[in-house]
Amino acid sequence: MHYDAIIIGAGIHGCSAALYLAKAGLKPLVLEQSYPARHASGVNAGGVRRLGRHFDEIPLSVAAMSIWHNIEELVNDDCGFRKTGQIKVAESEEDFSILKDRVRNLNALGFVHEEIIGQSELRNIVPDISHHCCGGILCKDDGYALPFQTVLAFRNASIKAGATFLNNHPVEKIKRVGDIWHISSQNINYEAPILVNCSGAWAHKITSLLNEEVPIKAEAPMLMITQRLPKFCNPVVGATSRPLSFKQFENGTVLIGGGNRGFVDMKKQNASLDLNGLSKSARTAQEIFPIMKNIRVVRCWAGIEGVMPDEIPVISPSSTYPDTYHVFGFSAHGFQLGPITGRIITDLVLNNKIEFPIEKFSIKRFL
Repeated sequence: MHYDAIIIGAGIHGCSAALYLAKAGLKPLVLEQSYPARHASGVNAGGVRRLGRHFDEIPLSVAAMSIWHNIEELVNDDCGFRKTGQIKVAESEEDFSILKDRVRNLNALGFVHEEIIGQSELRNIVPDISHHCCGGILCKDDGYALPFQTVLAFRNASIKAGATFLNNHPVEKIKRVGDIWHISSQNINYEAPILVNCSGAWAHKITSLLNEEVPIKAEAPMLMITQRLPKFCNPVVGATSRPLSFKQFENGTVLIGGGNRGFVDMKKQNASLDLNGLSKSARTAQEIFPIMKNIRVVRCWAGIEGVMPDEIPVISPSSTYPDTYHVFGFSAHGFQLGPITGRIITDLVLNNKIEFPIEKFSIKRFL
């Protein structure tokens, strides 16, 4: 069966690539080993942030944010996006100094979306924050969205534009004959001149078949949801010197996550919880928000994410084959970038001018 492009992986980046390629007039096929949003893209914290980004990611993040603010125009769904603002709090003067240096360096690069706020302004925005928090960085136009809803919205918009999705279709064999890729899945051969690898934590399986070994590591970020509480926190809140992702939804529940990891079983495609790590996250949340003391946790989960050694993604053409591209390794902060990566891949496929600097994301840095 012949298509214009084959995309491996139906996470946010695979669905975004399918959408932009289809809108450009191509007929892409997306092969997904399980189902869309099964792993990192559907079970993350949903942060839509420029705040705290690696400096190399900022141009892409700024461009993605302009799309998020009009996301319904792209996918006919608001994706649960809420512009609540995001704050990174300083818990000490040392933290505050780190944040001030960051904003100073960011301003020197021409970016002004992050602003320093003092303790009084912090408490005006988040009255229930602990008194030991002495300031922070505010990014007013950041917010959050609902990951599973977002991925399905991109998938549905892609199908409407002409893309085809096949679930439970893991890639078994890859072979290039002349100018055509032959991809075997479920004992069926699919053909296309273009291949896009968006397979997340499993990306190395594809890169190995392309003779491009990469040091990607599978990790399992953990999240928990609490009982419903009266509204007390509007922005998404993170910490400077310890992991935290904290937000209160409109229904009153609170999501707590951050950098603590669970356990990964790649063969079973399963992530399990580390109760000690969850306890650390809960303790951090309680120390920064004393109102969380004695609040009941009602649900916990973990997803499988691909992490690179330098914690920035691979967004690049293949180094070994023409008409072959990689989008993976977002290291637990790729959700917000989804709306822009599909556009970048489509520009690469169509030989359009790339509007953003992507050299730092080349797969060649690991080869």
